[in-house]
Amino acid sequence: MVARSARARIWAAAVAICTVGVASFVTLALLSATKQPAQPSDASRLGQLSAPPARICGNAAVLGGGPESPPPGAIRVPPGSNARVNWGRPGATYWFAPGVHTLGGGRYAQIQPGRGAVFVGAPGAILDGGHRNFYAFGGPAPDVRISYLEIRNFGVRGGNRDEGVVNKDSAPGWTIDHSLLTGNAGAALMLGSRSRLTDNCLKDNQQYGFNAYSPYNVERIVMEHNEIAGNNTYNWEAHVPECGCTGGGKFWHVDGAVIKDNWIHGNHGVGLWADTNDSGFSITGNYFGSNDSWGLIYEISYNARITGNIFARNGLVSGPRSRGFPTGAIYLSESGADPRVGGPFSRVFQVTGNKFIDNWGGVILWENSDRFCGSPANTSTNACTLVAPGTATLQSCRSSEISRAPLYGDCRWKTQNVEVSHNLFSFSPAALGPDCTQKRLCGFQGIFSQYGSFPAWSPYKGTAVETHIAEKQDNWFKANTYEGPWRFMIRQLGNVVSWPVWREMPYDQDDDSTMDPGTSP
Repeated sequence: MVARSARARIWAAAVAICTVGVASFVTLALLSATKQPAQPSDASRLGQLSAPPARICGNAAVLGGGPESPPPGAIRVPPGSNARVNWGRPGATYWFAPGVHTLGGGRYAQIQPGRGAVFVGAPGAILDGGHRNFYAFGGPAPDVRISYLEIRNFGVRGGNRDEGVVNKDSAPGWTIDHSLLTGNAGAALMLGSRSRLTDNCLKDNQQYGFNAYSPYNVERIVMEHNEIAGNNTYNWEAHVPECGCTGGGKFWHVDGAVIKDNWIHGNHGVGLWADTNDSGFSITGNYFGSNDSWGLIYEISYNARITGNIFARNGLVSGPRSRGFPTGAIYLSESGADPRVGGPFSRVFQVTGNKFIDNWGGVILWENSDRFCGSPANTSTNACTLVAPGTATLQSCRSSEISRAPLYGDCRWKTQNVEVSHNLFSFSPAALGPDCTQKRLCGFQGIFSQYGSFPAWSPYKGTAVETHIAEKQDNWFKANTYEGPWRFMIRQLGNVVSWPVWREMPYDQDDDSTMDPGTSP
């Protein structure tokens, strides 16, 4: 462990570098010095797994390591009301003294930083909205850094839907590290382009831990070594049914993301959700555990690699309640690889080298026959595909030309070029409880669509999409290890097949894979 005086010197050096304009590229030596051993698993069946990579919440050695005295040149911010502080100085460093800090009584009172400003907390520094202030940090200033702060209780119950408390306006180049964001309405923070989120605890917020969205789109974000836990405490789906607006965190139209070594667990909904025209995602080394719904959703998006992760006991709340559609650990919905979108992973969308233990199900590859650009069945109403932006548009995809090439293919988000390989899929019905039965769709893998029927002018009616996703779009399971009585759904929603049929022509899945079914459910 680094001594307090050494930590202060390290922080002072980092601030000095930040003030000359390269704040977003500084990596504190302190960050690596204070990382702690990961938490051991507390479930007996998970003993074979490595421990979660990021135990941040409640870890004072990580969250409490800020400088005990102001760094050279820093503005000292005393505890109590900070309503009169001038927060807008470009390049300034603000040091929050120990204690509780408030921003005044106005609901819109917030910190509006200057460009390149740094906000750092001493051990015990807390910024508290008291459920009076809606937001903590906002404004357009880029390249802001927030470190070693606890930021809590911003927004009212049920407020800030789809908004964030920190970086409210999704400004670019923000870095948030070694901080606790908890008890906030909406999302704890917004991620704009070039955001870096490292060594944080995002816990028990009312909607999301984070929301990566900007009206100008988002690119090149990094999320590493964070703990994202217990979010969606407001249970937004109960208040706005089928809003698709809950979970540990969500990404919207993000081009390039590194999501590495995070612990995403106990969220009251999906763990992480990439929704609508995301691309170029590297998702590696994470632990998705005990999220109520899917561990990971990748929806109408492109080009990702999901490797070396652990998925354990996801979907055990929503899975038994689902009627007619299997819940699992990973849901790839109208998503796959396409070289025309560009960026990394554009040839093959890989789900490889992961461990899946006692989830309600495994990996589901789905493509909704009725969902395409311009269709009223597309819940991402104003979005169109990225493969041919000059010709496939909301207008052209609603025209009669959609029934012919190239629009017939270009207007669809396709689950294609997906490889699910070299994974361990293990589950025990006894470990999941009496509801884990085939009738409740427990223990399923799948590649399927549904009979196309809507809208009336759709060129994808009937079984066309079912045939393409199952046989013509290069979607392959292979070289996997199965433990437990797995079932398989292919081609059409509800079409359950056995292990031998799954592996035979015309499906030809799981070549070089092994199956040890154990005891049937």
